Amino acid sequence: MKKLLTTVILTVATFLIANMAFSVQHSILLSIIVLLVTLWTNEALPLGVVSLLPILLFPSFDILSTNATTVNYSKSIIFLFLGGFMIAIATQKTDLHKYIANKLLTLFPNTPRGIIFSLAITSAVLSSLISNTTTALLLIPIAMFLTKDMKLKLRLVLSIAYGASIGGILTPIGTPPNLILLGFMEQHNMEPIAFVQWIVLALPLVVIMLVLIPFVLSLGVNHLKFDTHLEQREHLTSDQRRLLYILGSLIVLLFVNSKIEPYYSGLGINEKGILLGFGLLMFIPKIGFLNWEDTKKIPYEIIFLFGAGFSIAAAFSSTGLANEIANYLLALTHMPVILLILLVASLITFTTEVTSNTALISIALPIIYSLGKAANIDVNLILFVSTICASYAFMLPIATPPNAIAMSSGAVKVKDMATFGLIFNFLGIISITIVALVYWQFYL
Repeated sequence: MKKLLTTVILTVATFLIANMAFSVQHSILLSIIVLLVTLWTNEALPLGVVSLLPILLFPSFDILSTNATTVNYSKSIIFLFLGGFMIAIATQKTDLHKYIANKLLTLFPNTPRGIIFSLAITSAVLSSLISNTTTALLLIPIAMFLTKDMKLKLRLVLSIAYGASIGGILTPIGTPPNLILLGFMEQHNMEPIAFVQWIVLALPLVVIMLVLIPFVLSLGVNHLKFDTHLEQREHLTSDQRRLLYILGSLIVLLFVNSKIEPYYSGLGINEKGILLGFGLLMFIPKIGFLNWEDTKKIPYEIIFLFGAGFSIAAAFSSTGLANEIANYLLALTHMPVILLILLVASLITFTTEVTSNTALISIALPIIYSLGKAANIDVNLILFVSTICASYAFMLPIATPPNAIAMSSGAVKVKDMATFGLIFNFLGIISITIVALVYWQFYL
């Protein structure tokens, strides 16, 4: 009851404070967001229950209708998750993850710090070329079986989730906000950022974050040992070999399907359909490994969690709260460049914690563009900073798909993610600001 009482106090306080600057409807929306985030963090109610509350609260306070809210719980990305979870369950059922885990231990230093770094780097490299969601779905089941120690397991899973978010900014195709920026620049007749130029710009920041985040995650656990209960198998079983071929085919298809504009247009197949198709393949006799009973292991609360995130994003747009915030921002154009970049980086980073980064950057880019023009600073610079920050959200499971998948593993609690995530958010904001002022402003 104490946790519920704390949640109510914070919610009411948010409404009273917000009502000094925003309309009643906007103040109610902000207080509902605080309510949801607090309940997710202090775990006063189950994750799935909290994630379904927008269906009741948004219509009750005339923010979104019931139909406009519930439609967010059936977005196409949810079917990507379903396919990925089916593949992950098949991997566990065949014990393929144990074989891969053993191989991983022989390739990298068999210490917590060595494996944390290797998982983060592997995740980052993969997510720079294929979806960060897909990367997390493929790697997290492997990390879960490297150790039984929950403290170490938490760090391993987070290293994959955060590595996937970091790697997503390395290339224009790494995450949807990057492509949205390129589309926005084309729409406004701005010179687009070439594929190779993007990599050259983003690489220093990616390297910095891939040093900082694994180092912090490995603090206090380097004395722990990995389990020796994993069987040291020399050969794959027939089921494992068949699944490995299927996973290899999936990864090859995802790579071939990826666009590399303007050099290669990809196959044009929707990635969500690819993952769902391979997930359903797991049920075909003589090919797959699952029966319908196995679907009980799918973490449906994570699907509800994403529905809540999409609903919040829709509420931001439909109520006009995003535009209202923009109007306040435009009054800050007299600030020095360093403070303006810090402000924009902080605002985008913490706002994307409670809304889809794709939805946020779609709303934010026109605002940031106007802000840059009014402040008479390099528009390319501030747009690039905003886009990168949209992918650097480490605190909450609704912030990015990799965070949500980390939660679905059972090794991570929201309060653990929030604790580490707050540190990494600030490290990300500071790193982006420094790189932007020292490097980007001379090459954008």
